[in-house]
Amino acid sequence: MQKTTYTLQLLTAIGLILFWTAFFTIGFENPDYPTYYTKFEHSFPLPDSFLCIVLLMAFFNRNNIQWKNYTLVAAGAMIFLGLCDFSFNIMNGMYTVGVADGIMNAFINIWCVGFGAWQIKVAMK
Repeated sequence: MQKTTYTLQLLTAIGLILFWTAFFTIGFENPDYPTYYTKFEHSFPLPDSFLCIVLLMAFFNRNNIQWKNYTLVAAGAMIFLGLCDFSFNIMNGMYTVGVADGIMNAFINIWCVGFGAWQIKVAMK
């Protein structure tokens, strides 16, 4: 389970890098989104960068005792960010803006909370 976990940690970090690169180069403007959505999204690059760094630190320390500590920090960050995003999305109807957007938002929220919990389970063994 540890090998799967640190592989997913690396893939999640890469996913964050690719998402924010696309967000700032291509853009994800949607006229159906509330006007304040972009401001909300712009609050995530800094905490997502922190998460990305901790995930990479966990991955690169996968054969050391520090892996557990980095994994627990990453897990807490993922759960917190996932719940913040879920709270915003549910309160502002972001799951119903469109099918693709709803699926993407739900996947991100479920991934953050689910993989965060998974990391805690694996690290505590």
